[in-house]
Amino acid sequence: MLTVILGYVGLALMLCLAGIGSSIGTTIAGNAAEGALKKNPEKSSSYMILSAMPATQGLYGFVAFLMWPKGMEAMMDKGFLYFAVGLAAGAVFLFSAIRQGQVCANGIIGISQGHDVQTNTMIYAALPEFYAILSLVATLMI
Repeated sequence: MLTVILGYVGLALMLCLAGIGSSIGTTIAGNAAEGALKKNPEKSSSYMILSAMPATQGLYGFVAFLMWPKGMEAMMDKGFLYFAVGLAAGAVFLFSAIRQGQVCANGIIGISQGHDVQTNTMIYAALPEFYAILSLVATLMI
C-alpha cells in the first residue's frame, strides 16, 4: 500500500511542481513586462511573447502526467520508481521555469530600454527549456 501512495505522490509532485514553476516564471516575466509597459508601451507584443515562455514547463508536467500509467496495478509494482521520477522531473520543471522567467524578465527590461534583444533573449531562454525537455523525454522513456 505504501508503494501505491508513493506512486501517486510522485505523479502529483511532477504535475504540481511544473505548474508552480510555470506560474512563478510567468509572474517574474510578467512583472517585468508591466514595468516595461510604462517605459515603452509600443513593444507590448515582445513583452507578451517573452512573458509566456516559462509556461511551457507546466505543459511538460501535464504531458508527462497524462502519459504515465495509472492504476493500482502499475503503482503496486513501480510506486517507488514513479515517486523518484516524479520528484526529479517536477524539480527540473520548477527550477527551469523560474530561471527561464528571470532570463525573460531581463530581456523585457532590455527591450523597454530600446535594445534589440528579443531574439537573443529567446535563445538564452531556450537553454533552461532544454533541460525541461530532457526531463520530459527521460520521464516518458521510463
